[in-house]
Amino acid sequence: MLALLQRKPFDQITVRDICAEAQVHYATFFRHHQTKEGLLDAIAKDEIAHLNQLTLSIRDAEDYEAGFRALCSYVDEHRSLWSILLNGGAGSAMREEWLRVSRIVAQNETPLNAWLPPDLGTICAASLIAETLAWWVGQPEGTYSVPEVARILFRLLSTSIMAPD
Repeated sequence: MLALLQRKPFDQITVRDICAEAQVHYATFFRHHQTKEGLLDAIAKDEIAHLNQLTLSIRDAEDYEAGFRALCSYVDEHRSLWSILLNGGAGSAMREEWLRVSRIVAQNETPLNAWLPPDLGTICAASLIAETLAWWVGQPEGTYSVPEVARILFRLLSTSIMAPD
C-alpha cells in the first residue's frame, strides 16, 4: 500500500490495486483486513503508537531537546515511510489518528501550564509536531539535520505551548 500511496491518493486506491501490488490473492487481503481503510489504520496505528511513546518520553525527560532529537532520529530512520504517511494520499487520515491518540494520552497527563486549556494544548502540540515533521520529510534529504529539526520543534513548542504561566 505504501508504494501505491506514493503514486496516487488513498481514495483512488482499490483493494484490487493493493493485492496486485503486494502479489496476494484478493481473498487473502480480507482475511487480514476488512477494508483498505482497515489496512491503513493498522499501519498508522503502529507508527503513531511508536511516535507517541517517543513524545511521552520527551515530557518525562529533563532535556526536552534530547527527546525531540530521539523523535526526529526515528522519523529520519524511517523517512520514506513517514513521507508517505504524512505527505501522501493518507496524510489527512494520519493526522486525524495522531490527534485522536494524542487526546487519549493527554487525558492522563497533568497540563504543563494553567493558561492553556488542555484540549487546545493537545491539538496545538500534536498539529505542530505533525506539520513540522511533514514539512521536514518533504524537503530534499539532508537539507535539515536531525539536530536542526529537533531544535526547531523545541523552540516552537517551548515558546508557545510549553511556556510557563
